Amino acid sequence: MKSTTLFPGRYVQGADALKQLGKEVSRLGDHGFVICDPFVYENLLPDFKSEMEGAINISLEKFKGECSDEEIARLVSAAKQLKVNVVVGIGGGKTLDTAKAVAHELKVPVAIVPTIASTDAPCSALSVIYTPEGEFKRYLILDKNPDLVLVDTRVVANAPARFLVAGMGDALATWFEAESCKQSHAGNMSGDVGSMTAYALARLCFETLLEYGFEAKMACEAKSVVPALEHVVEANTLLSGLGFESGGLAAAHAIHNGLTALQPTHAYFHGEKVAIGTLASLILTDKDRKVIDQVFSFCESVGLPTTLADIGLKDVTDEELMRVATLACAEGETIHNEPLPVTPSKVFYALKTMDAIGNSRKASK
Repeated sequence: MKSTTLFPGRYVQGADALKQLGKEVSRLGDHGFVICDPFVYENLLPDFKSEMEGAINISLEKFKGECSDEEIARLVSAAKQLKVNVVVGIGGGKTLDTAKAVAHELKVPVAIVPTIASTDAPCSALSVIYTPEGEFKRYLILDKNPDLVLVDTRVVANAPARFLVAGMGDALATWFEAESCKQSHAGNMSGDVGSMTAYALARLCFETLLEYGFEAKMACEAKSVVPALEHVVEANTLLSGLGFESGGLAAAHAIHNGLTALQPTHAYFHGEKVAIGTLASLILTDKDRKVIDQVFSFCESVGLPTTLADIGLKDVTDEELMRVATLACAEGETIHNEPLPVTPSKVFYALKTMDAIGNSRKASK
């Protein structure tokens, strides 16, 4: 049985790392197509634009907000006219996924610069494609991982702590999903089984969150770059990225994908919905009670959702919840990587039970 482990070409992290972006990108090309989310374009760009322009030619484009086939096509068309030879994505997860997809279409290198640590998207050879309205559409598997991932932790520390916490929610799923894939010999994002390295990094991701998560959140709220923040940013970005991509996905992300079909959840971040998927997956797979309590306690300590109401579904109907469960169990979904048969009714009951536990714990505090 063959295993495959996937890595980005280069990973750079630290306070003021953005000051080195031009130099780092110049290794990849001399004309960069720089896709920025609106906040970066209007607020952060002046801090490093001149440094980039001193190292390479750049053409700037503002991201319109959704990683959709339509937005990718728009940007590819613009980039072709400019004859760029490297793409740079700067911003949140959807901006980065879009930049990766654009570079994939153009067949040029890509540099990824997350300004928040809210997902494990930056390091992966994967873009999550949504409809223009924000519903999950499909996974786009790319030919290769980003050539460069650069994270400026001073920028991360100055972003709202909710982003960092959402990243912990995304990273929280990593070990549980990788373990499921290991037990069932399911393929990772390459289609091959994971490696010893991938499973070990997934476990390290979980352990890092438990040890440093609360302190990192406090540091972010204080806009302070301390070792705990650095550790959690690395866990959210690099460890979780390597762990999910090379270890594999399972129930948590499939449940997330189902949840996106309900419009009230669109106001909540990817990692917040993944946290709900993780908690439900622990019920679904009959994890040890101590583990379930540990994960609920962690979510409560950092402010991750633990009930359906926490992601806008206070008045969700059983019919709507069954729709979520059915979509989570669609043919080809990663939930089927779990080491036991899964059906929509099992997911439905797991979500209901998870919600009941979360509400009970809140009522007892």
